Amino acid sequence: MATQSLRIVPSSFPEGAPSKSVKSTANSFGVHDTFRLGVRSINTELLPSHPLETRLDQWDQTQTNLKLTMERRIYGIHAPIRHLMERSIVSRVQRLPVLPSSNLALDILMGKDETIEFEDFLNDPESSTEPMDVHVSMEHRLGIKF
Repeated sequence: MATQSLRIVPSSFPEGAPSKSVKSTANSFGVHDTFRLGVRSINTELLPSHPLETRLDQWDQTQTNLKLTMERRIYGIHAPIRHLMERSIVSRVQRLPVLPSSNLALDILMGKDETIEFEDFLNDPESSTEPMDVHVSMEHRLGIKF
């Protein structure tokens, strides 16, 4: 598990928020310290446009951490470990890539079976315009090249 927190709502500016200034990432020569901080990119240096954007991006993770922390405090350490293990087992897709799969068991374990999301009504495989070949998809999945 990540952190033991009873936070209900994610913070608007998390602790690991990137900074905009080059001075904060510069070494003694005034150049960006790539070895310690990684390669510079605009994406990592810009803060989100609005604090609400960060909260929405981290909403599911915060709710999951809260649920796992509560399970640990009530039932012991085995409960969140078992819950995460069941999620990882159920999330493995066992069907052919062409066949539709709703993964209802994962939705039930994550508590999303009673909500209507964007993907529930706009992710219809029958409305797809591109037919898929079973053999090509299996070759791609297995990494076979001819």
